[in-house]
Amino acid sequence: MSRPLRGALMIQGTGSDAGKSTLVAGLCRVLVRRGFVVRPFKPQNMSTNAAVCPAGGEIGRAQALQARAARVTPNVDMNPVLLKPDSDTGAQLIVRGEVAGRAVAGAYQRDKGKLLAIVLESYRRLAAEADYMVVEGAGSASEINLRAGDIANMGFAEAADLPVVLAGDIDRGGLIAAIVGTMAVVSPSEAARIKGYIVNKFRGDERLFQGGIDEIRARTGLPCFGILPWHAPVRGLPSEDTVILDDARAPATRPIRIAVPLLPRIANFDDFDPLRAEPDVALELVPPGKALPGDADLVILPGSKATIADLAALRAQGWDVDLAAHVRRGGKVLGICAGFQMLGHGVDDPEGLDGTTGRVEGLGLLAIDTVMTGDKALREVTGRDHATGQTIRGYEMHLGRSSGADLARPMLDLAGRPDGAVSADGRITGCYVHGLFAADDFRHAFLASLKPGRALSGLAYEALVEKTLDGLADLIEARLDVDALIGVASSGADFR
Repeated sequence: MSRPLRGALMIQGTGSDAGKSTLVAGLCRVLVRRGFVVRPFKPQNMSTNAAVCPAGGEIGRAQALQARAARVTPNVDMNPVLLKPDSDTGAQLIVRGEVAGRAVAGAYQRDKGKLLAIVLESYRRLAAEADYMVVEGAGSASEINLRAGDIANMGFAEAADLPVVLAGDIDRGGLIAAIVGTMAVVSPSEAARIKGYIVNKFRGDERLFQGGIDEIRARTGLPCFGILPWHAPVRGLPSEDTVILDDARAPATRPIRIAVPLLPRIANFDDFDPLRAEPDVALELVPPGKALPGDADLVILPGSKATIADLAALRAQGWDVDLAAHVRRGGKVLGICAGFQMLGHGVDDPEGLDGTTGRVEGLGLLAIDTVMTGDKALREVTGRDHATGQTIRGYEMHLGRSSGADLARPMLDLAGRPDGAVSADGRITGCYVHGLFAADDFRHAFLASLKPGRALSGLAYEALVEKTLDGLADLIEARLDVDALIGVASSGADFR
């Protein structure tokens, strides 16, 4: 039985990484704390960071976080179209959680409008069970070169008859021009949908921007719904955007040093968020052009959307040489998903399912071989880590099946099903499960094994995420005109 929708609001950005995902998550938590039933929605997303839904299928990581903020179970309708880039011009196309083929830039631009009916159907289903819908756009509202057939920004707003609020990142500069310019280039009907804007990531004295607010009002007529200050804790929330990796830093004085090479198509990098949050861990995300640190306690090879291409990139950076030296010094290595596959003798992709046809030699650190197959493993899992004896939970999201002698020493037991492999000396491990480190007891035991005999602090990660979401909601309540935003949303309640 459906409930009457009270309102709907779409947050669109003046550019990428304007904070749209975080704003939507914060607004969802604000509304649910006020007693409303809320559903987040993003019609089209592009990200290599995805989450598995409990009922099956995958969506963008940010929509899973937004569902958590709204205190509901994530499902595939919250992000019906997901593009997972595997090259500079192509991506795996996920429609309602399942692989639907590949999208090549030019062809997808021509054909994306065909997905509008699917996107609207997903939106209707969610709207039928919500008081409020909070919708996130993608990229920039002013990308008029991509407007034909658009399902991500104004194309969807027009089709669903939604009011729009712009979010602008003032930390990068140019916000006045971005807002005024957006209003200048969109069509008159689209401009009429834009009801105002939010200034995000402000540092310093807000009074100094009052002249900017006055100028924007004079040139566009748009009101400002408030100014959100730079809020460092939100950088610890799971992110879908690799932009967050660009400014990753870790104090070198922390006792445990973990290095992760930043592969070009790194995927599911939120695997490392719990490690980054640990007070005893110096997590270093190593960019191209920089060697893997020689004093790391552990090197983690991350997931990737293009295993073979990223293995070639790893070698081109000389990271394979660094990794071999790390192992000779007695260092430990963990491979997750694609990183696990790279540790073996070779990866064979006869059909080009991973983006590149053929076989490549692996790093040779585990006695396994992998063949890419057409069936994608996509499921939530629970189990036990053999080395620590601790319970783990996470999800599988991968192509490929591995075989070889080291699988006789699995890293994990997943309710009776072995997963992963461990080298004979126990220093090289790998598995297919993402999200391992979110389990506090396992993470603490795993880190303690890197520094035997040393007392470590330990962190309750899931509690930290909840605290951060509530803190974000507190900030939004204090700094934005939430009642005005609800009023704007209520003007968009008629569409079904």
